[in-house]
Amino acid sequence: MANTPMDNPLTFHLGREELVIRRRYEVLSIINDFFIAVWFLVGSVLFLYPSLETGAIWCFIIGSFQFLVRPTIRLISHIHLQRVPSSQWEH
Repeated sequence: MANTPMDNPLTFHLGREELVIRRRYEVLSIINDFFIAVWFLVGSVLFLYPSLETGAIWCFIIGSFQFLVRPTIRLISHIHLQRVPSSQWEH
């Protein structure tokens, strides 16, 4: 009996272009998450010094803004992938 993709629902093939697009957006998301962590860590340390409290607040504001960037990256990724013609995907 031949093995088809429907026999194993966990196995699927992505076209090369789709894979490249996914990887690029994944890297952007990882970089964004890294900077979110940096902003919040720096902000937390700055809060230990009352004279640097304003800088700490700005770090938290910037980090919070980057939390908005995360779903934006995902949304743009999905839109980009929908524009890739299905004829270029491997079935």
